Amino acid sequence: MRTPFTGLGTALVTPFRSDGSIDESAVRRLVARQVDAGVHFVSPCGTTGEAPTLSRAEKLRIAELVVEEVAGRVPVLAGAGGYDTREIIDLVQALERVGATGILSVTPYYNKPTQEGLYQHYRAIAGATSLPIVLYNVPGRTGVNLEVATVARLAELPNIVGVKEASANVVQMCDIIAAVPEDFLMLGGDDPLTVAVMAIGGRGMVSVASNEAPAEMTQLVEMCERGDYVAARRLHAWLLPLIQVNFVEANPIPVKAAMAAMGLLDEVYRLPLVGPGDRTRERIAQVLQSLRLLGAAARA
Repeated sequence: MRTPFTGLGTALVTPFRSDGSIDESAVRRLVARQVDAGVHFVSPCGTTGEAPTLSRAEKLRIAELVVEEVAGRVPVLAGAGGYDTREIIDLVQALERVGATGILSVTPYYNKPTQEGLYQHYRAIAGATSLPIVLYNVPGRTGVNLEVATVARLAELPNIVGVKEASANVVQMCDIIAAVPEDFLMLGGDDPLTVAVMAIGGRGMVSVASNEAPAEMTQLVEMCERGDYVAARRLHAWLLPLIQVNFVEANPIPVKAAMAAMGLLDEVYRLPLVGPGDRTRERIAQVLQSLRLLGAAARA
């Protein structure tokens, strides 16, 4: 049996209708496509899901749709993070009621707490739910780094089970792995570092690129789990143009534009995000064409 939240997890985009509302049927289609492709877990309502623009009710509805669609086949690691601890506790408890199987909680942003503040924030959340919690460190977006010593302290709490590291700091990841118990999960959050993270002892990835190429990203992580790094490097090299183009503008702008070109959703964003520039759009089209991800093939 696979440990929950190991392997390949997809940071799901949120599809919208032309009027800006949640496209519920598209949510279901995208989740079904992910599960059918073999991903090991799904993670809605995070950065890639445009979480800052989602209301509490919308986050709960998306989580409910995802839980219903996966029907117990894979875990659901629902996003619940922010800068108001009380608000996050309320959301986490509601997500538990709708059936989420775990929580991915980004560090508080903008108010820039100290390391002690981060510890107390997560400790309060962990004490308010029975769900397993994966910490989420992405200092490039939040303005604060979850330091190794703080992660090690939090790893002592029974339902804080891992960390998604999107700092792009491989040395910090190595230090975390050395500082935490063996069963504490190190998950990568930067697709370009998938092979590197797995090679140093990471237990999986929360991926953006798997929105477009779920089977291939799953295969990449499973190759690394088997220790077949020769094959993994080859597949990673093939995927790299897609992985790179996803971040030429702020995530999830490129990935949603790509998925629209693939016929998977309508290209609708919520302000302040807007569609990509012409040069980015051309580059996305070139990558998709070179990898044969356009049209009907994308739905396979």
